[in-house]
Amino acid sequence: MARSQTPPSRRRTGPDRLTLILGAVFGVLVIAAAVVAFIVIRNLFSSWTITDLPGAPVSANPIGTTPGAPLQAPDGPPPEPWDGNSRVTVLLMGLDYRDWEAGEIPRTDTMMLVTIDPVSMTAGMLSIPRDMWVNIPGFDYGKINTAYFLGEANKLPGGGPALAVKTVQEFLGVPINYYAQVDFYAFVRFIDEIGGIRLRPFEDITIEPMDGTQKETHLKAGEAYTLDGKLALAYARARYESQGGDVSRAQRQQQVIMAVRDRLVTWNLLPKLIAKSSILYQELSAGVRTNMNLDQVFQLAQLGINIPLDNIKKAVIGYDDAVLDMTYDGQSILRPYPERVRARRDEIFASSGPVAPYTVSSDSLELAKAEAARISIQNGTLVNGLAEKTGGYLTEKGLTIVEQTSANQAYTNTTIMVYANKPYTIKYLSALFNVPTSHIQFPQNNPGNADVVVILGTDWANDNPMP
Repeated sequence: MARSQTPPSRRRTGPDRLTLILGAVFGVLVIAAAVVAFIVIRNLFSSWTITDLPGAPVSANPIGTTPGAPLQAPDGPPPEPWDGNSRVTVLLMGLDYRDWEAGEIPRTDTMMLVTIDPVSMTAGMLSIPRDMWVNIPGFDYGKINTAYFLGEANKLPGGGPALAVKTVQEFLGVPINYYAQVDFYAFVRFIDEIGGIRLRPFEDITIEPMDGTQKETHLKAGEAYTLDGKLALAYARARYESQGGDVSRAQRQQQVIMAVRDRLVTWNLLPKLIAKSSILYQELSAGVRTNMNLDQVFQLAQLGINIPLDNIKKAVIGYDDAVLDMTYDGQSILRPYPERVRARRDEIFASSGPVAPYTVSSDSLELAKAEAARISIQNGTLVNGLAEKTGGYLTEKGLTIVEQTSANQAYTNTTIMVYANKPYTIKYLSALFNVPTSHIQFPQNNPGNADVVVILGTDWANDNPMP
C-alpha cells in the first residue's frame, strides 16, 4: 500500500509535546515488546541505516503532527471508543516473514491480545496459535492466520487488520478496541538503546539473528542472559528450535515483554529517554501501524508501566485447549475445544469472576443459525421417532439438520460430538439439551458429513420443551 512521502514534522517541541512524545515512545515499546517475534511486511519498513537487515525501504509517514492524530494513517478498522476507565484490549499482529520475503500478501505469523483493566489495575496477555481453526466471517472456516490475508486480497473495508480483528473478536467473544503492528527492526534499535534485556530461558534453545551478522547462541534453561536487540528478536521468533513449537514461542514472546517492562521499571532510564525522546519517537513511531492516537498510546503506556507485576496474567491457547488435526487437503490445524478456550480466555480477561458469555451478541440462536452448521440427530433411546421429532423442532428454529437416524447404542445422557469449529452452535445446543462440558466430545475422525452430532439420551426423552 502506498505511504506518504512527507517526512516527520521537525517543528520545535515544547514541554507538553515532549511529554506526549515520551508517552508515545513508551507506548510504542509496550506494543513492540508484545509483538517482537512477529515479522513485518514490506510496507512497514522505513529507510533504516542503523542495522544492516534485509527489506525494501519506504519513506516514513507524517505521523504525530497533532496529539489526536493516529500514529499512522490507519487503513484498518476504526477504533472502538474507550473512556480511559473501562477495560481496553489491543490485538497485536505480526506478519509472516516468509510471505513478505516471497513478495506475497502476508498471513499473520502470530496474534496476541493485550488487555488492561484500569479499575482493578490488572493486565493480561493471551496468545493465539497461527494454526487455530476458526470461522472467518464471510469465508467459512480456516486457519486464523489467513484472516489478514483474505482481508487484504479481497480489498475488504479496513483490509486485513479489520478482518483479523473481526475474526478474533468472534472467536474469543470479547470486544477489541484497537490493533497494532510493529516494525521489529525498530524494536531491535530500542532494545539496544535501553541496554538489552535480562532473562532466564525456561528451556534450552539455540538462536541466531536472521540477518546473519551474529553466530548461533546457545542458551541454557535457568541461566541468566543479557540479550541485545537482535538476540532478543531471535529468542522470541524461534519456532522450530524447541519441542513446544508455537506454544513455546508464544511463552518466550511474553517473557520478552516482561523483561522489557522489568528493564524500564528497575533501571532509572527516564532521564535518558527524555533526553533522546524526539529522536526515538521519529525512529520508532515510523515502524508502528495502528488505529490508536498518541493520547491513547500515552494512557496505555502509563497504565502498563504502573500495574504491579503480580497483577499481570499470561496465557497461551495451547495443546490442552485444542486437538491437533488434519484437513481434507492436508493442512495441519488445531481444532479448539470451545469450553476450554473460554476458560483460558477468562483466566486473562476476568478480574473477578467470568466475563461475558462466549459470544459478542446475546442472541445465541441467531449466531448459531449464521454458522449454518450441518447437524445430525441420532436417537440413543427406545422412544420411536424421537430423532425425527427433534430434527423437525430444530429445523423450525432455522438450524440445518442433515440427518435423523438411530444411534449405535443406548445413551442415558444426551451427548454432543463436535467435528468442526462451530462455537455458537455448540453453545446453543448444549444449553437447549442441557449438556454439560463432560458430555461434549471432540473425536478426530468424522464418519459422516455432519459438523455436529447430537445423540439423544434418556434425559431428553423424559424432559424436553418440544410440543
